[in-house]
Amino acid sequence: MRTSNLPGKSHAALTMLFCIALVAASPAAAQKKGGTLRLYHNDNPPSTSLHEEATIASVTPFAAIFNNLVVFDPAKVHESIDTVIPDLAESWSWDSTNTKLTFKLRQGVKWHDGQPFTAKDVQCTWRMLIGKTETQDFKRNPRKVWYTKLQDVSVNGDYEATFELNEPQPSLPVLLASAFSPVYPCHVPQQVMRTKPVGTGPFKFVEFKRGESVRLVRNPEYWKKDRPYLDEITFRMIDSRATRMLAFATGEYDITFPSDVSIPLMKDIKARAPNAICEMTATGVQINLMVNRVNPPFDNPDIRKAMSLALDRKPFNTILMEGLARMGGAMLAKPEGEWGMPPEMVTSLTGYGPETEKNIAEAQAIMQKLGYSDAKPLQIKIQTRNLPTYRDPAVILTDQLKKIYITSELDILDTPRWYARLAKKDYTIGLNLTGVSVDDPDGNIVENYSCKSERNYTQYCNAEVDRLLAAQSSELDREKRRKMVWDIERLLVEDAARPIILHSSAGNCWQPHVKNFRPHDNSQYNNLRFEDVWLDK
Repeated sequence: MRTSNLPGKSHAALTMLFCIALVAASPAAAQKKGGTLRLYHNDNPPSTSLHEEATIASVTPFAAIFNNLVVFDPAKVHESIDTVIPDLAESWSWDSTNTKLTFKLRQGVKWHDGQPFTAKDVQCTWRMLIGKTETQDFKRNPRKVWYTKLQDVSVNGDYEATFELNEPQPSLPVLLASAFSPVYPCHVPQQVMRTKPVGTGPFKFVEFKRGESVRLVRNPEYWKKDRPYLDEITFRMIDSRATRMLAFATGEYDITFPSDVSIPLMKDIKARAPNAICEMTATGVQINLMVNRVNPPFDNPDIRKAMSLALDRKPFNTILMEGLARMGGAMLAKPEGEWGMPPEMVTSLTGYGPETEKNIAEAQAIMQKLGYSDAKPLQIKIQTRNLPTYRDPAVILTDQLKKIYITSELDILDTPRWYARLAKKDYTIGLNLTGVSVDDPDGNIVENYSCKSERNYTQYCNAEVDRLLAAQSSELDREKRRKMVWDIERLLVEDAARPIILHSSAGNCWQPHVKNFRPHDNSQYNNLRFEDVWLDK
């Protein structure tokens, strides 16, 4: 026992190190099973079918029902191709041509209704996504454009599936790791998946009372035998953000809704609940101006350019986020963004530099040439979603457009109507928040700007941009691909395709008894399965 001959302080230090090592070596010993994770929801999910939705309103309460082929490691705060880990697939590999991606699948996995999971379910899900099936079609298919290179999914027995592409797409594993890419059961009709979803995930669906609550319970036959730790997850819909903040601060809820805590509200939360753990992070959400360019007079590119020039981003940043938002183009801004332009490149873009007065004067001259003035303004409606994160910037937008002779009133829509209008392109001017589920060009600019994408809400179409989008998607050299993306971003700004106002920052808070929960810094969508979360109480 050599340690007994050491000086007292050294002995104590060694003992402490030994204790620390013991705790580090057996982290599972501290984890507790059971309990209900209580969350509020800030909205009403349009449906429970993640493949048919484009909003975190559906992802947050229902992601825990499902599994993907692969996922982003929930323990890694920053998501990238390097943090993609196995889920229903045990392993995957590309062939020598980089056009065939083969997944070896887990055996013994069951759907929540007891049916076995097989490669047929993988094949069935992606055949529906690419429109290669005559039955069980989706009502909406917001991310069909992700898979334009996917020709088919072939199966080899029950536990191997191969994605067959017509050319390389290095981003495919990243897209498959998105919370919007779960595997669906072939034997369950899509009508059922929209209201009572069946998955293989850690939690089973119990009920969804529209406008009121959602309840999930532990899946006792989950293929990860020691997961999940929780017995239940409950969500309650609360319209008022002030009420939500107070309910969290008083301990009624365990975690805030993703990025629901605005920067001004963060101080209030910390004052009311000093023990709460709060983190400020980039949200992966862009505030943007949408102009439906097929509706007169906005089919005139000069008006669209004037509206883009009229945007003064500094007041948006100061008022909404106390100067902590990021400035960038279509891709998530640096430093969190993997693909964002360098700051000096961003400031060189039209409308992004410090010459605000010059930009407004140019915009006024354009509008005057078209016959508009203070005496003869252009009157419009600006449609937006009925959430404070939408309404607040929309108010600032109406004020800024007045400077170029555009007077507007807000038309506020609830979430189901908002997304229905966008899907049908049934609007003229909109203030939108675009959440990017994966920080990759194929999961962002291809989805939002390519001519045939369902989520190209402005109906922007530029043949040169489409050519570049296709080229970057198949480029295997990451640095070459990044520079191609920057070229696309410049074109999007010049075309006023969908002017990006800000990349949002916001807060996430959780109670100190919530363990193993970490928001990610470049997406708020992909860490909401809660299978590793446990409650220390």
